[in-house]
Parts: sequence; structure tokens; C-alpha cells
Amino acid sequence: MIAGAIPHAHPHLSVRKLCHAFGAGALRQEILRGLDADFHAGELAMILGPSGSGKTTLLNLAGTLRAVQTGSVRLDGVELKGAGREELARIRRGIGFVFQTHKLLASLNCLENVMVALVCEPRETPASAREKALAALRQVGLPRAAAAWPADLSQGERLRVAVARAIVRGPGIILADEPTASLDRANGRVVVDLLQEHAHQHGAAVLVVTHDPRIQDAADRIYLLDAGRLVPNPQRGVTASGSES
Repeated sequence: MIAGAIPHAHPHLSVRKLCHAFGAGALRQEILRGLDADFHAGELAMILGPSGSGKTTLLNLAGTLRAVQTGSVRLDGVELKGAGREELARIRRGIGFVFQTHKLLASLNCLENVMVALVCEPRETPASAREKALAALRQVGLPRAAAAWPADLSQGERLRVAVARAIVRGPGIILADEPTASLDRANGRVVVDLLQEHAHQHGAAVLVVTHDPRIQDAADRIYLLDAGRLVPNPQRGVTASGSES
């Protein structure tokens, strides 16, 4: 574990015997084949693997963006399989998403893009949402970008605004899908360091899927996903079940 990580006895996200497939009949293709893993609050975990290995599918299942077919996915002890629409919507509000591309809205400035994450929060007022969005931009080192348009920022700065949008609600878990793939080394390091900081200092569980070797040293745990299965990572000594060898 990297110094500064917050140890927690109980996993924030837990998957057991998780399987997922696309298609039917002769076209059926198994993507995930019986995954078992725990992801803890206060830690940044990475899942490595080639394109098509099921990394994004796992994130989508954990983020309630796809329905669980077989097995179990639990967030804070709540089983996602079979959960109703309202329950899934409630759970989703506690998740921050960071995508490979920033997915900022070109018609909104950066402050407004971050505030978008708060529009469904009934307790937020325009003033409180603005204050929280400004605080999130300060946290990612872009306080002066509030009035800027996404098109006026560099790719790295846009990704940092996307991180601000992901953390502004103070989510218990952040799911990041190849967040450094489109960035150079320096900007990629900035983004992953921000995610690591949010895990260690704010106690979030951060799960990053990547095939970027430049950022792997930032992980508290590393898993390898290949051919639909989680396998031990011989470099970091972390097994598919999350125990250290």
C-alpha cells in the first residue's frame, strides 16, 4: 500500500462470481468470467489489460450503467443485481465518473460543467452549487478556469475539469476509464495524482482501468484482467482476490 492510503476493513465495492456476456446463441461472447475482487475506500486500484478484455464492462457494471447478469456487485453493502430504478439512481449519485475523453459540454463554461453534476441534488441551491464547483476547480488546480470555455483549454486541463466534475459531490467511489490515454506523460501524471489524492485524503475508493504503464506506480492495488478473468499481477504481488502475496 502506498503511504497515505487509508486502510478500511470492509470493501466499498465488492464483486463475486461476476460474469457478463454479449449476444445470444452462436453469437454469444463471454466478456467477464467469474470475477472476484474487493475495492476499498481510501485506495486507488488499477485494472490493467488489453483492449477488449472487459475492463470497461466491469466499470459499467460497477457504475450501474449496465445490469448485472450473473454474480454479485455490492456497493457499500447494497446489492446492485435486481435493484430497482430509484435505488440505482440513488446509488449512481454517489459515484463519480471520469472518462477517456472529457465529455464536457461545449455550450457551458468550466464552472457550469462542474455544476452540472449537482443539478439533481435537491439540497443544493445555485449559490451552494457554485461554491462547491469553485472548490472542486481549486482542488484540481484550475481556479482561474471557471469562466473559460472547454475549447479554450488544453486537453490536460479539460481532463482536470472532468475530474473536478467527478469529485464535486464528494462521491464514495470514482470510476475512471482510461483517463490518461489521450494525454502526454506530464498531464497524465497530473490527472492520476489528483485521483490518488482524492482516494488518500478524502477516503474514496478509486478504480482506474488502464493500459498506460506510466501511471501504474500510483496504484495501491493492481489487478490484471485478461480473457475475462482477473489474474495475479506478478509485479505488485496482488492477487485477483485482493490479498497481497
